[in-house]
Amino acid sequence: MTRQQLIEQIKLKRSFLCVGLDTDLNKIPQQLLETEDPIFEFNKAIIDATKDYCVAYKPNIAFYECLGPKGWDSLQKTIDYIPRDIFTIADAKRGDIGNTSRYYANTFFDYLQADSVTVAPYMGEDSVTPFLEHENKWVILLALTSNKGALNFQFVKDVNGNELYKKVLKNSTEWGTPDNLMYVVGATRAEGIGEVRKIAPDHFFLVPGVGAQGGSLEDVTNYGWNHDCGLLVNSSRGIIYASQGDDFAEAASSAAQNLQLQMKQILDTKGF
Repeated sequence: MTRQQLIEQIKLKRSFLCVGLDTDLNKIPQQLLETEDPIFEFNKAIIDATKDYCVAYKPNIAFYECLGPKGWDSLQKTIDYIPRDIFTIADAKRGDIGNTSRYYANTFFDYLQADSVTVAPYMGEDSVTPFLEHENKWVILLALTSNKGALNFQFVKDVNGNELYKKVLKNSTEWGTPDNLMYVVGATRAEGIGEVRKIAPDHFFLVPGVGAQGGSLEDVTNYGWNHDCGLLVNSSRGIIYASQGDDFAEAASSAAQNLQLQMKQILDTKGF
């Protein structure tokens, strides 16, 4: 999917919502466990219930590959089932030496046919650029995360007082372009989103942490908005586990619609 196609979907659906498919066998409704492929049956129902309100889906790869070949089959069926006009994110957080990264890129772009993949940047440029060689595919680079461990490395300062995450951002903007490179920026570090936006004014941000993790949609848009919206705001548990009963799909639909209506109001207010 191209940048322009993504922007058109945001305008059409009045939404910049991404639904995270962190599908856990221990959390899905009991009756689905009796089906041949519980993971896919759950995802299929969630997609049917939320596709009118979101512009992206983000399967977290760990929830699938932990199940071995059957999990990969569920993942492939899920990607195939998502409508082609909806952006797909393989949340894999890969990043290795160049040749290995090239095979990772082939896995997610050529085999799974995902539109994008999350990548860890800390092995440097040659671990990221193989992903950027695929036309109309995206790298979503970890920039500033919300977890407690982020303090271990991301905010460490060099002798000139520059924080590591900012150095990673400044260097990486030279590897790709706003047409094929996005950044992951955690919603619970609202002011940090503003700092990232100063360094990467034209890039899209994937922002997890709104909803169950406590991030504020208002803060995200205040700090992260750019001329093209520039945001994909992810909600996972707050949508897909809005109910664990028989009404799980209906509850997911209501939760997604609620966020979409908030986003519509923001888009309307900003004249986008």
